[in-house]
Amino acid sequence: MKVELFPFQKRALADLRMKTGEAIGGYQRTHSNQVVSFTAPTGAGKTIIMASLIENIFFGDIDYPEQPEAIIVWLSDSPQLNEQSKLKIDLKADRIRIGQCITVSDDSFDQEMFEDGHIYFLNTQKLGKSSNLTKHSDTRQYTIWETLANTARDKSDRLYVIIDEAHRGMQGREAGRATTIMQKFLKGSPEDGLPPMPVVIGMSATSARFNALVQGTTSTTQYSVVTTDEVRASGLLKDRIVISYPEENNGNKDMAVLQAAADEWKDKWDHWYQYCYEQHYAYINPILVIQVQNSIGSNVSATDLDDCVRKVEERCGIKFQEGEVVHTFGQTASVLKINGLNVPYVEPSAIAEDKRIRVVFFKESLSTGWDCPRAETMMSFRHATDATYIAQLLGRMIRTPMQMHIQVDDTLNDVHLYLPYFNEDTVKDVVNELQNAEGGELPTDIYGESLESRVMETLTVRPRTTSGTRTRSEHTTPGQISLFDMTGNGSEMSMANTVHEQPVPYGTSSNATNISAAAIGTQNQTPETSVNQVTQSQPANNVSIPSNVQTQNQQPTNTATSAVMAPQVSQDEPEETFDREAVMKAINNSGLLSYDVRTVRINNYLNSLYSLARLLTQSGKYADATDDVIEEIVKMIREYVTGLKRDGKYEEMAHHIMEFEMKSQVFDAFGETVKDDNILYHFMSTTDTDIDRQFRRAENKLGNEGVGNKYGRYFYNPDDPNEFKIDVILYAADDNCIEGLMSYAERMFHKMNDDYRRKIVGLEERFIKQYNTIVSDGDIVSKHNFRLPETIMQPREINGRNYTDHLFVDDSGTAKINLNNWEEGVLEEEQSQADFVCWLRNPPRKPWSLCIPYEMGGEQKPAYPDFIIVRKDSDMEYVIDILEPHDPTRIDNLGKAKGFAEYARQNPGVGRIQLIRMGKDGAGKKRFKRLDMARSLVRDKVSRAMTNDELDHIFETDGFFM
Repeated sequence: MKVELFPFQKRALADLRMKTGEAIGGYQRTHSNQVVSFTAPTGAGKTIIMASLIENIFFGDIDYPEQPEAIIVWLSDSPQLNEQSKLKIDLKADRIRIGQCITVSDDSFDQEMFEDGHIYFLNTQKLGKSSNLTKHSDTRQYTIWETLANTARDKSDRLYVIIDEAHRGMQGREAGRATTIMQKFLKGSPEDGLPPMPVVIGMSATSARFNALVQGTTSTTQYSVVTTDEVRASGLLKDRIVISYPEENNGNKDMAVLQAAADEWKDKWDHWYQYCYEQHYAYINPILVIQVQNSIGSNVSATDLDDCVRKVEERCGIKFQEGEVVHTFGQTASVLKINGLNVPYVEPSAIAEDKRIRVVFFKESLSTGWDCPRAETMMSFRHATDATYIAQLLGRMIRTPMQMHIQVDDTLNDVHLYLPYFNEDTVKDVVNELQNAEGGELPTDIYGESLESRVMETLTVRPRTTSGTRTRSEHTTPGQISLFDMTGNGSEMSMANTVHEQPVPYGTSSNATNISAAAIGTQNQTPETSVNQVTQSQPANNVSIPSNVQTQNQQPTNTATSAVMAPQVSQDEPEETFDREAVMKAINNSGLLSYDVRTVRINNYLNSLYSLARLLTQSGKYADATDDVIEEIVKMIREYVTGLKRDGKYEEMAHHIMEFEMKSQVFDAFGETVKDDNILYHFMSTTDTDIDRQFRRAENKLGNEGVGNKYGRYFYNPDDPNEFKIDVILYAADDNCIEGLMSYAERMFHKMNDDYRRKIVGLEERFIKQYNTIVSDGDIVSKHNFRLPETIMQPREINGRNYTDHLFVDDSGTAKINLNNWEEGVLEEEQSQADFVCWLRNPPRKPWSLCIPYEMGGEQKPAYPDFIIVRKDSDMEYVIDILEPHDPTRIDNLGKAKGFAEYARQNPGVGRIQLIRMGKDGAGKKRFKRLDMARSLVRDKVSRAMTNDELDHIFETDGFFM
């Protein structure tokens, strides 16, 4: 594969390969039909996993031989889905040849059997009774049913049928017909002369969906499941779906809600610009998706499309160029004239790769065959009765553009939906429909919020009140509606000046304006004509894009009047008392460790070593890392072969590889043996093809990193070209050698990690992300550098207090956080100290949270201490403390104390690391008693403690009050 599979995808692939191998073998033994049910939630990459499985079947792996003559039949209910799957295989599966994937055409396909070594794509729409494929004609000798039946009869040992039930795009009667046709492959169809297919692999987002197809069959069924937690942890999906709606649903707020959506989209432009600029990534062009109402009369939509474009342009201060706004209205492929702009039709499947596209208008037909991770913001003019259509699209928008969680800026980990015709109750319908469409529990959080009362808030170390690059300005735009400027009963809306934030992208320069948040171009005039009529014009692929762009601070020239005021800071905004960015930088550069605790190790140490070595090579931190590792393994192979030759064992062992024994038995016509000793032995020479196959399997066993070829470069014998291959085969077949190789890999993996962990800190985020993944996959408990992002998202606290000394704050310079009585008391003690600078609430299980492992009941568990405190020492250097107020009655007390003690031992740079509980001082007053693991005497006592009673005694003798 051209792409590196995520850990959960590798696990799923291994499980699927085992079960499909058992299914093929089971059918050959018993002639009982076999089904493998593969279930994975939205965003798991089911097509990529299945493409990897197909490649694995064709080319084999360490456990299963290659099967180049295999036949794959891929069945879905949509031609678009077939093409989407075929394209992914062509693009991602590098060992699948061009032309190996064949779309079965109802015009020309006519074969007695499917040919070996090919992947055939079928869809249910071509298999109805009226389809050409299902009927004989002058040009068709075999129906598709006869082709399938003949192949199943003569090639059952290599036929795999994949039913793609994961992306159902049909509704109602069409969906019922598709289900009936799919069941023919599972149950057979006597009227069509079709037997049940020997081996069927079902892909589905929910086991219930595919089980409904299998119900009533006698097939042996095996199950392979990817959980939502696995997908959530991978970073493939957005963390949050935020659905916003007006507090009062009176039907007159749709354009005001569109303005709110435009604000959100504009803000995403700015955040993506900053992130990609600083991390040196190709720019992500976020898309605003606008779902409009159906046509009315001669208009293509009941929604005022002219006003939509006008409002977005006015709100964002931009002027769209041709090709930046497109539509997917199914009833016409013509170019529409919207607000004087030519808006071409684009196929949904082509949207993601066209970087020019900024805004997409659609109605209902965008969910099937469409994945667009760049779609970050959606506005829907549909009414509450259309929850199904909205949910279908939203399920396609939750993939992350970069296939990873963004650590630096948490605002880039959500997708936002705006629904002006919904309320709190009808939004629940969208959530329910989304879960139904995507298979039960979604691996992402869903929040519903009114626009007047947000449930999520953004906290940052760069609040707009204090950073010179993020300013607050006022401007007036004619026709702009204020969402909150309502009069009377809400039926009238005033045209008012609106305070609107216009952040400037960080790092914007004259040569970067073409990718800035406002780099969508401008024109000198706005056409006065604007209609919603269909206009015959050139197709989308002939549209040329002007290169002129405008900078962030330019206003559109069609604005009649505008007043831009100088940035103002409210008198009520708190004064900054410390440098938040400097504190964050000090924490990130401190070298503090955080840990990832998993229940199983994903990769073996050899694969983890290769991955870490590649990362160090690519990042330039250790340019020869990969070569040095491979060279060391080559030496191990050579030493092994030299030892065999020295002991006189090599020739005999090589002879076994060069020859194989074949047995023959003689029977009479009734199956009886002709003589007692009827077994004849023949020794046959192994062909070069067989040696190559064994060599490939040996390479698989050695990690597929080119070790065998590297060995051949050093020790190739022109008189015996197969000699080096035999050496590698012998080494990989020796269990002691593999055991020794894995021990070397474990030692070297941990050595490299320890030597270079601190050096990874200064790299770009893409390298840090890769590093964290590699280390996490290599061990059940893996250590990482603790790093904070610049921006975090958290649920809005209703009953909390406003803190100005929290490290992360909102744009007003405060953070509203709800603490319990113990936490408040501990924090107040810290705030009263002269050296106190700021504090950070350390939430559990966030990607950036500080995690300390501890053992309880023989298992490793994660602990997330409540507070990180930042102080300044006498040299005016920042000191970082870790505090955990903890109830002494909990059973995890001793385990956590030991875990904290070990953490303190491994992190000598930490200031204090304290367990805190309530105690009584000498006067009998209740106060917070602290046990500091940073003190070596305390740490040693805790490490030797065996019971909670011993820990209580240590608190009595070594604990103290502030």
